Amino acid sequence: RVLFRSEGEMTAGDVEGGRAELLWSKPVTAWWDLVAGLREDFGTGPGQTYGLIGVQGTAPYRFHIEADLFGGERGQFGTRLEADYEILLTNRWILVPRAELEAFGKDEADLGIGSGLSQLELGLRLRYEIRREFAPYVGVEWSGKFGDTADLAEDANESVRDTRLVAGLRVWF
Repeated sequence: RVLFRSEGEMTAGDVEGGRAELLWSKPVTAWWDLVAGLREDFGTGPGQTYGLIGVQGTAPYRFHIEADLFGGERGQFGTRLEADYEILLTNRWILVPRAELEAFGKDEADLGIGSGLSQLELGLRLRYEIRREFAPYVGVEWSGKFGDTADLAEDANESVRDTRLVAGLRVWF
């Protein structure tokens, strides 16, 4: 199975950054898949391409987990962990608390990346499933940069902590 995962940030019509992943997925148990492929980070600075390997699936108590390790073309290594939990309000309205963190192995000032824990995002999304395969969502998200990444952001006069409204579309087929 082929997966395409994408996430990005846009403010006042300008793309601030994001990532796109093209992955191959292979079930390894009833609840877990092994994923491998490419990740492209994009934004205001130079893009970065990574090779990626990871797992995704459902942990006990129905937590959805994505855990990825990736290595870049300039010797950068990182990890990303995302967890969310679906709370069914009705058959179509679903509340989704989520958390995501990223950590990197070395500093890359031109990309705004510092070594260690780089970023943490905590959010709450409300999704309406028009069909299971097609569901728009809205929500609120808090984002914080830490360690060397926070220092690089402060040096560039960027915010280190941010709360924002999010909107998107979940599609699968």
